[in-house]
Amino acid sequence: MSQEFSMKPIARIRSDFSGKFGVPRQSGLVEALEALVVFEPEYRDSAALRGLEGFSHVWLIWVFDRAAREGWSPTVRPPRLGGNTRLGVFATRSPFRPNPIALSAVTLAGIEDTRERGTVLRVRGADLADGTPILDIKPYLPYADCRPEALGGFAPVPAGETLAVECPAELWERVPPERREALRAVLALDPRPRYQRDPERVYGFGFAGLEVRFSVAGETLRVREILEGTGT
Repeated sequence: MSQEFSMKPIARIRSDFSGKFGVPRQSGLVEALEALVVFEPEYRDSAALRGLEGFSHVWLIWVFDRAAREGWSPTVRPPRLGGNTRLGVFATRSPFRPNPIALSAVTLAGIEDTRERGTVLRVRGADLADGTPILDIKPYLPYADCRPEALGGFAPVPAGETLAVECPAELWERVPPERREALRAVLALDPRPRYQRDPERVYGFGFAGLEVRFSVAGETLRVREILEGTGT
């Protein structure tokens, strides 16, 4: 029997990424990244968070709103495999799915009461672009959610940092000090699409209200420009 379900966001993420380019490909890869989970007005009831302070991590269940498309394909090309090998969509975490739903395990860094936004969650290690709709939040349970014996298939270990990052000091000074380590780690993870390897090409993405432009040659990423006020 066919069924359809309607859902609406309970919250949205407020992160340093104005778009999906540059966002780490999995949660937890850059723990220095901080973001806020801001609840929609009708869900701004602190009672709904009672007891959450006892957990160190939470699951965010969210929507690939920037990757939605008509129809679906049974196979996709995971970036982890260079974007050249096709695997079944249900064997990957590709955003191009029958239902564009994602989940991320993030560190719960704090629960804060604010005047304008009500109670918000401060999280670390999120892999969501700014404004991404969140459908649900659940506590991470180590005894149920952690399986040390589990097999990782084609991605048994984190990709990790692959590039050395070079940035002129005068450009680095334009980045707020508390965000420099997060940006360095994001760049070291190689944010380029896996199928693009042109050393002459200049890439760019919005981060913390800045536009970061870079190129990559071999195993070195060079920051070319950091422009203020253009990363929205």
